[in-house]
Order: sequence, then structure tokens, then C-alpha cells
Amino acid sequence: MKCEKVTKCRLDAVADIIGSKWNLMIIWHLRDSTLRFSELQSKMCGINSKTITKHLRDLEKESIITRTVFPEVPPRVEYTLTEPGRGILPIIDAMLIWGGKFRHPVEGREGCERNRIASAGE
Repeated sequence: MKCEKVTKCRLDAVADIIGSKWNLMIIWHLRDSTLRFSELQSKMCGINSKTITKHLRDLEKESIITRTVFPEVPPRVEYTLTEPGRGILPIIDAMLIWGGKFRHPVEGREGCERNRIASAGE
């Protein structure tokens, strides 16, 4: 029997946003400041332009980030978290704390996790 969803429950909606590694990383990097596309991409190792563009569009569609285009030559585009986007930050902090209790950091990738956990009082 095939399961067909007609409407999404709230958990589905949240999972669509924070269930993606790249969405989480974009939100994480925008937590403290507005960033241009190239700045954001340089902070996210292992993501190509096509993938980051898709995830930025998805987050903008969900009103998690805003995209501001400045009419300059060459055009400048900046991304920032919205208030709903900022509301996800405590969830990410809780995930980092939980992950710190149950998983050892991957060597070379522990920096952001350790810093964030320490600042959360862990």
C-alpha cells in the first residue's frame, strides 16, 4: 500500500528546512552577519555553486533568509537571516550540545562545534 501525504504535519515542515546538511550550514554561517554569495560559499567546504544556489533559493522561499540585490556593476547580492531564521538557531545549538554528548568531533571539523557548545554553557 502506498502512503500518500495530502498535507504536511509540522514536523515534516521543520524537517524540510533543518533536515538538509546544507540548509543547516547556511543558517549557521549567517548567524552572526550578512554575507555575500562568495563569502558564504568560501565558508562552506565541499559545496558547488549550483547546490548552494538551490539551497539559498529554498531558504528564501521558506522566509528563513532574505536576499538583497544591489543595483551595482557587477551586481552585489547579500544574504541574511530573517526573524524566523533566527528562531532556528536555538534548535541548532541544542543539536550541537546533544551531538557533543554522544559523538566525538570528526578530526579537523571540531572548531565550530566546540566554540558553539562552549558558548552555550556546556
